[in-house]
Amino acid sequence: MPIPAIGGVGGIDATTSALSGASGVSGSGGAGFGDALTGAIDNLQQLQGQKDALAIQAVTGNLDDIHQATLASTRAQVTLELVAGVRNKAVDAFNEIMRMQA
Repeated sequence: MPIPAIGGVGGIDATTSALSGASGVSGSGGAGFGDALTGAIDNLQQLQGQKDALAIQAVTGNLDDIHQATLASTRAQVTLELVAGVRNKAVDAFNEIMRMQA
């Protein structure tokens, strides 16, 4: 019996493209970064919702393929770590700016 092909991981591209858009901010007063971060958080919430729905299906026995739940959980975890890392760097940058003397 042949092993089926593994499909691409969806959701991660949207997060990385949302965050990569932050590097192209030019004279917008940081609005581009804020939009990118908002998009990443929205994507994170969507991924966590999918993860929760699949986890409920797995617990109730309504899930046909446990790999879907595992992938959704991993996507949500990786996206959360990415968003938390960006947030931490932004807070560090803000604190560094606040320590600068005029």
